[in-house]
Amino acid sequence: MFLKEKKTSVLLLVILLLIAMLSIQSGASLAKSLFPIVGAQGMTALRLFLGTIILMIFLRPWRKSKTRIPAPGARWWLLAYGLSLGGMNLLFYMSLRTVPLGIAVALEFIGPLAVAMFSSRRLVDFLWVGLVIVGLGLLLPLNQSVNGVDPVGACYALGAGVFWALYIVFGQRAGASYGTRSVALGALVATIIVLPVGVIYAGSDLFSLSILPVAIGVAILSTALPYSLEMVALTRLPAQTFGTLTSLEPAMGAFSGLIFLNETLSFMQWMGLLAVIIASMGASLTIKPKAKLESVKIDTESVR
Repeated sequence: MFLKEKKTSVLLLVILLLIAMLSIQSGASLAKSLFPIVGAQGMTALRLFLGTIILMIFLRPWRKSKTRIPAPGARWWLLAYGLSLGGMNLLFYMSLRTVPLGIAVALEFIGPLAVAMFSSRRLVDFLWVGLVIVGLGLLLPLNQSVNGVDPVGACYALGAGVFWALYIVFGQRAGASYGTRSVALGALVATIIVLPVGVIYAGSDLFSLSILPVAIGVAILSTALPYSLEMVALTRLPAQTFGTLTSLEPAMGAFSGLIFLNETLSFMQWMGLLAVIIASMGASLTIKPKAKLESVKIDTESVR
């Protein structure tokens, strides 16, 4: 009886995590629908602004921690953390203008995957590196076929991956001093940096009440709902299980793009996605990154 209840509990947690990933990608699909009105820059500003409000309400970062005292210079790590968060969001949305959602997620996913790989030096890790290279070869525009990926959009997605990797590194430093408050404080910094860009690009359209319901929906789907579900799953699932399941996110992005945006991929592009997913799963199962890096990566999922 106990074993049956335990299996049911694990299954429920897996379902919650899958719902969280689907929510994140659905939010990205919904955000893309506003690009014709406010552009990728305006949508990034709205996403961060509303997401920051939600994080502020739930995390209340103004409360001082009784167990953590910020180290000297910690505010600079927090600033770098927020800057990387803003750059990651902005470049990712910029890539979505011309790149299918699933491919953009896969290209961006290479950033944190690289951080995990660099933390280990075992021979098996070269297998995952090789699979990533194969995946890139299948995803990137090596020819001018009808299914070729826009080179500029691909560079934006890869750039978002670089910022994601920096986000993990700086987030580890900021989190050591500010704990979970660093997520909300970093989001605030990112909003302060990106909001003027959105205002300059979108102008008064950014404050239109007609788009507010959709923008709130993006903030809920991309932040509030997945954040809550991931926190439940994180505290009860083994880190390897969590990492393996989140490796499915590029596939979730591809299916969300297909369902909500009518974005179709070629057979070779699906194979490229599969190669990146297998590499990420393999890295989660065989590479043992530092615990702090694992926790920061999870925080990334909630605010991306």
